[in-house]
Amino acid sequence: MAVAATVTWVLAALVGLYLLVTWLAGGGLRSQATKVTRFPSMVVLSHPTFAVAGLAIWIGFLTTARAVYAWSAFGVLVVVAFLGFVLLTRWLVSGGGRHARGGQDPFPSVAVAAHGVVAVTTFVLVFLAALR
Repeated sequence: MAVAATVTWVLAALVGLYLLVTWLAGGGLRSQATKVTRFPSMVVLSHPTFAVAGLAIWIGFLTTARAVYAWSAFGVLVVVAFLGFVLLTRWLVSGGGRHARGGQDPFPSVAVAAHGVVAVTTFVLVFLAALR
C-alpha cells in the first residue's frame, strides 16, 4: 500500500506540475497585479511546496518504516489537500477557468479532474498506510 501511495503521489505531482506550468504560461505571477486574483500566488506556490515536502517525509517513511514519518507526511498532506481545495473552489467559482476579467486562460478540465482524483486516492492510501 505504501508503494501504491508513492506512485499515486508522484502521478499527482506530475499532473500538478503540468497545471503549474499552464498557470505560469498563462501569465502566472505577472497577472497577479490586481488586488483580486483568481489564484493567489501564495496559495499556488504553497500547494506544490508542501506537497514536495510531504513526499520527502513520505520517502523517509519508506526508507525507515517509522510510523512518525508516515503520520507527519499525512499531516502535511492534510495541509496540501486544504490548499488544493481552495484552488479548486476558486477555479469552479470562476466558471471552470473563465475569470470575469479574462486574465488567464482556463485550466484544462481533464487535467484538473485527473489531479483531483489521483490526489484523493493518494490521501486515502497514505492514511491507510499510516494506520498499518
